[in-house]
Amino acid sequence: MASLAALTSLKVSRHQIPRYGLIPNTSIQNKPLLIYHQVFDPQNITPSLIEAHIRSVGSCEPQWRYPMYRTTHFHSTTHELLVVFRGDALLLFGGEGNPGRVEIKARKGDAILIPAGVAHKLVEESPGGFEMVGSYPRGAASWDMCYGAEGEDVDDTIRGVEWFHKDPLFGQTGPAVDAGEARVD
Repeated sequence: MASLAALTSLKVSRHQIPRYGLIPNTSIQNKPLLIYHQVFDPQNITPSLIEAHIRSVGSCEPQWRYPMYRTTHFHSTTHELLVVFRGDALLLFGGEGNPGRVEIKARKGDAILIPAGVAHKLVEESPGGFEMVGSYPRGAASWDMCYGAEGEDVDDTIRGVEWFHKDPLFGQTGPAVDAGEARVD
């Protein structure tokens, strides 16, 4: 089993990102984009250990290993948990041109919890490559691909996406539980 950084010493960045054009970002549910910096020890982490840990918590189900798409996109049907297991990359959240966008350098060992509606894309990856484990809440609708295009009527769908009952990495307590009106099971 993978060991996590202690909650008391974990650095977590929380970002509210305003709507930008047809990209809702955090404007609907008001749940922040959460970045768990170095939540996993980058020296001792593998994709299999990450997946086993996520499954053991039981909130999310790992579904893929891949970098992030280079096209701005978001999901209206589910939140998304990403954990970096190889390399580092510059990631953009909120949409190009959005004055409220967030750009981060994601590193091996970081986890990112992306609320439904928040646009994201890979800007640049390290020369050695960049990969993540992608997970979605158990029982959630299958993920969709939205691009902030005309005809994507997603606000009501996003409103209906349930927030986490427990943190997908820490369980009964943690940044996702602290992010709002989540209840503890």
